[in-house]
Amino acid sequence: MQVPLDEQCVIKASQQFWEQMLSMTLEPIFFPERFCLPAGHVHANVDLFGTWSGRIEVRLAERLAYEATAAMMMQAIDTINEADALDAAREIANMIAGVIKPSLPRPCNMTIPRSRVAGDAFCSAARTEDSVVVAFRHQAGDLMVRVWELTPGSYAETAHQNKEH
Repeated sequence: MQVPLDEQCVIKASQQFWEQMLSMTLEPIFFPERFCLPAGHVHANVDLFGTWSGRIEVRLAERLAYEATAAMMMQAIDTINEADALDAAREIANMIAGVIKPSLPRPCNMTIPRSRVAGDAFCSAARTEDSVVVAFRHQAGDLMVRVWELTPGSYAETAHQNKEH
């Protein structure tokens, strides 16, 4: 089974969260091939299991993560630390996943979100057979939201990644 939704669903869910909850406007980047973020970006994800199993992943440029955290906490950006940004990233992934979840086949259960600072750069194709990727631009940096199907072979890989981070 492929990802049972399209880019417009991901765009709508993401923009709804950013605009309504943080009063921040992000513009979708329509790119033909790849999207990349450097090492040090903030990565958060939520897994979904049920009729369809997959992951909703959010990757934010470091500065965007800190600005979003400041907006979420209603504090000055210079008071934000890494732990705050990781906590906010988990909440961002959770909220976006919560908006996308009703569009997925039922039953559908969500895991607790996880987050980390990525030690490596990340690049992704815009769409693959098992994923939908949407990138957004903000003056503070870029954001990527990826929804991808977890296949039986990918469970071991994702479990390994989750133990490392």
